[in-house]
Amino acid sequence: MTKETLKEKIIFFIESSRKKSFSMEEIAQGLGLEKSEDFKLLVQTIAQMEREQTVVFTKKGKVKLPLQPILVEGTFRANERGFGFVTIDPEEDDIYIPKEATGYAMDGDTVAIDIIKTADTAMDRGAEGKVVEIRKRATTQLAGEFVAYPEEEIKETDLYGVVIPKDKKMNQFKIYAAAEGIRPVDGSIVMVELTHYPEKNYATSLEGIIKQVIGHKNDPGMDILSIVVSNGIPTQFPDDVLAEADHVPDEISEKDLIGRKDLRDQLIVTIDGEDAKDLDDAVTVKKRANGNYFLGVHIADVSYYVTQGSQLDREAYERGTSVYLTDRVIPMIPQRLSNGICSLNPHVPRLTMSCEMEIDPTGKVISHEIFPSVIQTTERMTYTAVNQILEEQDEAVMERYEQLVPMFQEMKELHDILEEMRIRRGAISFEDREAKILVDPDGHPMDIQLRSRGVGERLIESFMLAANETVAEHFYKQHFPFIYRIHEQPKEEKMQRFFDFASALGIVVQGTKGSITPKDLQKVIEHVEDRPESAVINTMLLRSMQQARYSEDNFGHYGLAAEYYTHFTSPIRRYPDLIVHRLIRSYGQDASDTNKTYWEGELPEIADHSSKMERRAVEAEREVDSMKKAEFMMDKVGEEFDGIISSVVKFGLFIELPNTVEGLIHINELKQDYFHFIENHLALVGERTGLTFKIGQKVRVKVTKADPDERAVDFELVSAEEVASLERPKTQRKGRPVSRQNRNSERSDKKGKKNPRTNDRKNAKSTTGKKGKKPFYKGIKKKKKKK
Repeated sequence: MTKETLKEKIIFFIESSRKKSFSMEEIAQGLGLEKSEDFKLLVQTIAQMEREQTVVFTKKGKVKLPLQPILVEGTFRANERGFGFVTIDPEEDDIYIPKEATGYAMDGDTVAIDIIKTADTAMDRGAEGKVVEIRKRATTQLAGEFVAYPEEEIKETDLYGVVIPKDKKMNQFKIYAAAEGIRPVDGSIVMVELTHYPEKNYATSLEGIIKQVIGHKNDPGMDILSIVVSNGIPTQFPDDVLAEADHVPDEISEKDLIGRKDLRDQLIVTIDGEDAKDLDDAVTVKKRANGNYFLGVHIADVSYYVTQGSQLDREAYERGTSVYLTDRVIPMIPQRLSNGICSLNPHVPRLTMSCEMEIDPTGKVISHEIFPSVIQTTERMTYTAVNQILEEQDEAVMERYEQLVPMFQEMKELHDILEEMRIRRGAISFEDREAKILVDPDGHPMDIQLRSRGVGERLIESFMLAANETVAEHFYKQHFPFIYRIHEQPKEEKMQRFFDFASALGIVVQGTKGSITPKDLQKVIEHVEDRPESAVINTMLLRSMQQARYSEDNFGHYGLAAEYYTHFTSPIRRYPDLIVHRLIRSYGQDASDTNKTYWEGELPEIADHSSKMERRAVEAEREVDSMKKAEFMMDKVGEEFDGIISSVVKFGLFIELPNTVEGLIHINELKQDYFHFIENHLALVGERTGLTFKIGQKVRVKVTKADPDERAVDFELVSAEEVASLERPKTQRKGRPVSRQNRNSERSDKKGKKNPRTNDRKNAKSTTGKKGKKPFYKGIKKKKKKK
């Protein structure tokens, strides 16, 4: 009998017995190992099992199985200082994981943890845990810049070189490229498939195989592409998806019209931006004799072409959404469809899913119909042209679209009614300060302009909101399984922080933190509309809100004050909208309980995945915007600008310029005094002088640094608007200000993500340590291969 077999028998014997602990003689008797040679083997085996901690000895010298910890599963979030947190339930506090207890987990990993300290509410101390097992790695591949080794070092180490990750959250790791697979040239941007993860003695080391060369770091547009790839967003469609798209016809046929209502004789238009190519919504409005309005919203019937289970469908599901970046769009479906047969181009028939509504003068939808249709748009209108018509600014435009002018005027009337209705019920209308970054053909930013929203933009928004609400309410009341766009009530602790912030600005918020209504918050926005800190109030209120997401359960939309809401109007660029269309068609053909049960099982995963893909896209869009804004400010170092304090944190002031560029004045750069952070006022107050800096305060700043790689801009304070001093801190300082070395982890506190410095090229190449020693990963590779 081998020791391994005997180990299994010992564990089975103890597990299957009522007793918990046994003497050596009892185990020997139970296993029939009472002969001297057998007993000797038993003693040796149990001694080995004790070393392996698969058995333990009691104080009385008896053998028992160790107590198994009760493990809970969650998502690990790493901090660059080494410790981390595990989220078990989004509604509950995270579990703190000390540096020595992370078990080499990486950010985003699914882990099993043992709770080693429970929460102590009296001491305001959260629970503490230990990572016992890494159940699923979140990062299996990454993008980065390849730094090649010399030939002699490749032979010595079995490594092509190292890869500097583009994802700043991975910057503390050194990624080694194994000498197999693709061998790129120095400076290539590559995709690495990870094969070895951190372990004992090598906590910041990874190894992988280069699977793809994306381009070279000096290629135009490679900076954006690197961010796209590092976020896991696919940049090309697989061949089978493109082949399937090629088989979709360019024109509709008679058989496509079966079961559709023909609306080709109606006056229907699309209204989009000048550069839009995927036109997925069209509208028509007519005022009726009874004073009500007829509103027709017609949406491209993408689900007719992207059929369930097809290659196109699987790819659209994986992508979840189109991604809109500074100078490009990464579409959800191939452009042959999105810009072709699915785009509601003018003067050609197109298949649509329609929602027609009759709306009374109070904005209430009194009747509606949802059905598949075919339309032929009369004109492809732009927001600019519609705004010129409604504001009667351009006679030539008015004359060109003379036939459509009366309809646009009725559209404005209906929009005003719908907007007033939303305000009346309490919808929160945030002042949107969205910036458009203009770039040259090589992708270098030339200007940053604020996007303007005229009546044309807002009326289309009103009509899309009306259709989304109507479709959601219809299927909710039909008791069909459905996918909703939900926005839940803000959490109490976030609302309390907003209350504290508002009161520091002298703003009284009606309602309580646990029951505040959207109408109460809308009153706050209206109250500060003409004040300098209006934009800051909007931003802080947005940060206090929960994230909107997709769900199979209808919890309403808090921000819109809508009881029912979904996304029906953009199936070219959002997968949930495509699913809504598919559900409309599915229930129209089969309303059986079997079909309902099927969708009941499918929708939770679709909703969850779509929400995650949306967040991935938003993160990439934000990273690109931050990078391009920093690049835009590079040649402005030394120049002065007016701005406003947009955020105050313990390590300094964040300043926003009128063009939406945001930068940091670090607390170390405020030389006038030693400053204390007064959290409930969100202010910095000088210890000696009482000099106060707070949100909304006007300042003049000088640009001292702009770094696109770090996506960061640094400012120096030139002057500040005088504001009333807050009460100075009574306690003297006990420590020094936050050091400049830590400023990047500090930026992460404000931005919600880490932003460490990029390792320089020299550090990336220093892998051999002391002279004459091989890189440590050589040894790991050999050891792993022996296994």
